[in-house]
Amino acid sequence: MPKTGPQRYPGASFTYWFQDDWPGTAMESNVGVLHTTEGRTVPDYRGGRDAPNFTLLPDIPARKLRVYQHYDFDVSSRALVNLAGGVETNTANAVQFELVGTCDERNAVTWDGKRAGVDYIFWPDAPDWLLAELGRIVRWAHDQHGIRMESSVVWKAYKKGQAGGSYGANGVRLSGAQWGAYYGWLGHQHVPENDHGDPGDINFKRVLEHATGQATTPSEEDDMSLTPQQAEQLSYVATYGGWAYKGTGKVDAWGLLNTLTTQVAALQGAVAALAKAVGDRSDDVDTEALIAAVQQAIADAVVHVNVTVADNTTPGA
Repeated sequence: MPKTGPQRYPGASFTYWFQDDWPGTAMESNVGVLHTTEGRTVPDYRGGRDAPNFTLLPDIPARKLRVYQHYDFDVSSRALVNLAGGVETNTANAVQFELVGTCDERNAVTWDGKRAGVDYIFWPDAPDWLLAELGRIVRWAHDQHGIRMESSVVWKAYKKGQAGGSYGANGVRLSGAQWGAYYGWLGHQHVPENDHGDPGDINFKRVLEHATGQATTPSEEDDMSLTPQQAEQLSYVATYGGWAYKGTGKVDAWGLLNTLTTQVAALQGAVAALAKAVGDRSDDVDTEALIAAVQQAIADAVVHVNVTVADNTTPGA
């Protein structure tokens, strides 16, 4: 069967290329299958014996997905179970993507001392920037290979060993006939002859919104989250009471000035933190210019306060 369209994803790494050692079958991919590695690094897949077409590694500090390609886009890979006498799985026009990370709720917050969202990704709670990165790959697969940007399956939570989970006979796994007639995107949990439940209840609806250009606003407050330092700055302002003067009785003008100066510094840091948080998430915001403008405005206000106090108050009075 001839392969059409570009077979290598732009910018992909071929460090782990397995097609030469474990040749697959040429096909015209029309289904995308998502897995999770249940690990924090790119596996070697037993030397390629269990490899997918692609492994996608979240680069959390850079907010990017690093793409490792193991097979041509239209060559069958090896990440699915294929039982004798049933339907075909790996060779049934299915291009496969392993997502480095986990869908196991036991690792939703911490995992062997590592922190979700910082050291690894718990995919059911994947941040919006990461879903957008995955959406770009979904879009490319559509534009270059015609894989439909749609998913008609239910993505169930993993809950391995628990009733109602996605592992094993889960109520969403396709029959052989349904698998043969399916087009679009699904997970390992949907493939017949398999019992794995990955990638859990990933927010694939949001991935498709990004892929189709319908994601105009952040879907979760995650996109306006602050770093611990930024949160501390905001907490300081809230605790200190903003611009309110806390003195009682006779006003100590110099004490008032010191108080206001301290509060201005805290507010300046908080506003700069907010500007940075917004700017990090938008290509249209000039973060440095915004911060500089805020700093200048506050500096002008501090000068005005200093002049006013100096003109009307004698130190120590």
